[in-house]
Amino acid sequence: MAEYRYRAVREVLGAAAIGEVTARYGTSRQILHSWRRRFEQESMPGLLDRSRHPRNSPTRLPAEVEAEIFELRRQHPRWGARRITHELTHRELASAPWRATVHRVLSRNGLVSPQEQQHPRKYRR
Repeated sequence: MAEYRYRAVREVLGAAAIGEVTARYGTSRQILHSWRRRFEQESMPGLLDRSRHPRNSPTRLPAEVEAEIFELRRQHPRWGARRITHELTHRELASAPWRATVHRVLSRNGLVSPQEQQHPRKYRR
């Protein structure tokens, strides 16, 4: 894939018309411009595929809060998300997470097992 991009960029840098190059390689002008810019800044490594995975997650809980949730669950195995949230609101945290967030943290780390439904359904969809 990098070779393909390299050939297209070399043609553009060799004064070929960008419209002709995009038609020949089946790409858009914007993509070809970004390949050229990345090639000029980083050389060949700039033409390699890049991960689309986000570098950070701004809404993710801080590691200290998750550690606090784990510690409360370890000390009190019967406590669920509701009780842990209640306890966290009484501690001196900047902002306590919501109950659903605590439940997601517990589920993601295998600390919650799904329960059987208390009553059977009377109807079927």
